Amino acid sequence: MQGNGPRETIFTMEATPIKYGPGASEEIGWETKRFGLKRVMLVSDPGVVKAGIAAHMQELLEAEGIEVELWDRSSVEPTSSSFQAAADFAKEGDFDGFVAVGGGSSMDTAKIANLISTHGGEIMDYVNPPIGGGRKPPGPLKTLICVPTTAGTGSEATTAAILDIPDMKIKTGISHAYLRPARGVVDPLLTRTAPAAVTSSAGLDVVCHAAESYLTLPFDQRPKIEDPDDRPPYQGANPVADMWSAKALEYGGKYLRRAVASGDDIEARGYMMLGASLAGVGFGSAGVHIPHACAYPIAGLKHEWTPTGYPTDHPFVPHGWSVIVTAPAAFRFTYDTMPERHHEVANLLAGEVIQNPDENTLPEVLIELMRDIGAPTGVRELGYSEDEIPQLVEGAIKQQRLLIGTPKEVTEEDLANIIRDSMENW
Repeated sequence: MQGNGPRETIFTMEATPIKYGPGASEEIGWETKRFGLKRVMLVSDPGVVKAGIAAHMQELLEAEGIEVELWDRSSVEPTSSSFQAAADFAKEGDFDGFVAVGGGSSMDTAKIANLISTHGGEIMDYVNPPIGGGRKPPGPLKTLICVPTTAGTGSEATTAAILDIPDMKIKTGISHAYLRPARGVVDPLLTRTAPAAVTSSAGLDVVCHAAESYLTLPFDQRPKIEDPDDRPPYQGANPVADMWSAKALEYGGKYLRRAVASGDDIEARGYMMLGASLAGVGFGSAGVHIPHACAYPIAGLKHEWTPTGYPTDHPFVPHGWSVIVTAPAAFRFTYDTMPERHHEVANLLAGEVIQNPDENTLPEVLIELMRDIGAPTGVRELGYSEDEIPQLVEGAIKQQRLLIGTPKEVTEEDLANIIRDSMENW
């Protein structure tokens, strides 16, 4: 528990309306028209454009009489500068809405382009403190419709946008209820061309979102807020978020290996797409903690590693892999606060009740999954040594909006031990 004052008694559950199913994206023109949009910024990235998906979405939009301007320069693992370029385009375009087609990078880019073009200000004004100013948007944004092409971030269902700030060697985020998309259109057919490595990293992000949210500090153990406006987007584990996260864990354990093995396994790809959205709703209410807090400096401190199966125009660590490498050690650390819930997560991922569980059960289930789908072995494989642990800790401890959800107090020494134990998971 945090502090000795009165405890929170309230939590909120908000969810993006989702349209799901093979072929759902064929209705993007109808979906956009029904919101009354006449001129939209279509936000995508070079890979999705190359696959022909962005062009087809543009055709569907234009067939409904909607004027479209394509922004095809979303960066994989976006930076403050790539966000700014998209925001400048949005400000000049006089759009009445946005459609994002791509992975979390494109969806997050659209969120920030929408935010800055609607309300002005600098990106750093809105970045979560203590890294940025923590400014709240003064009012709602324009309509944003998201069409994910990967099964990972669940950004179509969340209020957050994540960015890399190279000058500060840190990754962080902007989060507010007004960033939530108006609609998510989830079509598993759009993931068929995603390489195995992309499916692996994105799918492990789904698993971590669900596991971390299920294992956050419960909402009723947090200090009671004085003003409803101060209630954070991430409010702690609660019965409603648990349902969404539990289903996402079940799908991740049952279908992720199959989805990585074959792009043509539409059943597996479909359930992972659905799992990403479910996990997005779950962690969008409950929050995440240590693995995501550690992931941001792992991805932001150095830009030297080039992952197989991803664009080769710049080195970077894919988000899901940066998260998963510390998850086994992180959950070993949090185990003593809620053993039964850790057992439940392990059982959901394993698809069976594991006999005689202990603090190593969930880490072992995660490591087995990581090995099976070609994830990095640990932090060392991503280009780091023990000498850089202090810098990684410095970056992680800044992620207080996430670490506040850890079910027990976590110190810099604890984070150092977790990262050290994560150098090699096997």
